[in-house]
Amino acid sequence: MIGQDFEFRVGIGTDIHRIVEGRRLILGGIQIPYPSGLLGHSDGDVAIHAVIDAMIGAAGLGDIGSHFPDTEEQWRDADSRELLAVIRDQLKDKGWQVVNVDVIIHAEQPKLGPYKGQMKRAISAILQMDFAAVNVKAKTNEGLGEIGTGLAMSSTATVLLQRKMKRSL
Repeated sequence: MIGQDFEFRVGIGTDIHRIVEGRRLILGGIQIPYPSGLLGHSDGDVAIHAVIDAMIGAAGLGDIGSHFPDTEEQWRDADSRELLAVIRDQLKDKGWQVVNVDVIIHAEQPKLGPYKGQMKRAISAILQMDFAAVNVKAKTNEGLGEIGTGLAMSSTATVLLQRKMKRSL
């Protein structure tokens, strides 16, 4: 039977940040030309933060805030790609491998279609996985709520992890 030698786990992650002037817009590990960015203790990359949270959750290791608390100066203005690499390595040490990643970014502006491929490439490179196993979608909120009125952006991600089952003799 397929998969009988592996343990599989699914994780869901989410993040939201306020849009502010004077910050670069970083999404999915890339900088997007836009006059405003996301307010956060780190670089505010909601897409990468959601992926991190999904990975941590799938492995049963808490949440992003327990690994990178916003009360610690060492994480101020941190590059979220580096945070993702830290979690990737922690999960590898525990035998986990990321099978696939699916990300939704909710933003009214800017239009993200032209950047989805670059985000997929960045995420797949950091996670050292096949480009085809990462998906990035962009949605608007049709003018509704804080996202729809341009006050915030959010992201949701799902991740599937696998590891070889330990055999007992």
